[in-house]
Amino acid sequence: MSGLAPLAILDRDGTLIDLVRDEETGAIVTAFHPAQLRLLPGAVEGLRALAGAGFVLAMATNQPGPAKGQISRLAVARTNAALLALLDAQGVSIAAVEVCEHHPQGGPGGDPALVRTCDCRKPRPGMLRSLLARLGGDAARSWAIGDSPADVEAGRAAGLRTALLVPTSRCELCPLRGRPDPGADVLGPTLLEIATAIAGQM
Repeated sequence: MSGLAPLAILDRDGTLIDLVRDEETGAIVTAFHPAQLRLLPGAVEGLRALAGAGFVLAMATNQPGPAKGQISRLAVARTNAALLALLDAQGVSIAAVEVCEHHPQGGPGGDPALVRTCDCRKPRPGMLRSLLARLGGDAARSWAIGDSPADVEAGRAAGLRTALLVPTSRCELCPLRGRPDPGADVLGPTLLEIATAIAGQM
């Protein structure tokens, strides 16, 4: 068996934390302030189960807001730091985080340095490969876990097994609506159920 560590690389929005719904406009966006952080049901328990099964936990997240002119890079960093602190208070340690702030088209007021096609924005595997290198991860025993086809595609491209979170209570937000099944190795409605299935395959 390889001496390298198995990693569980998790998406952020829709996997660990809920999306933000503006009651006045009906807009659905990703969290951009610590006050907006809402851990999804089963997230902490799932992370604990993965850590207990021997996985090193990491996070890889697309955050194109700065490129689109929607939020600042500081807001992204502040929110991610608050999430890690929130999880740490629950006894969950995230070993490393990779963030892609790029976007191919950008938007009004966006940072022009971030407007480009990159190798890190999922479904490309750049962030996952970077985490494998940083943490000494064994791709063959590692998993990419997320809530969208892009997470599955990135995981496959990096040589990882993949798990897809498909909440039964959020069908109107499900990124799989109208799309073919991306063929993840494991599917589950909560991170806890996904973690239990993954542990059963070790």
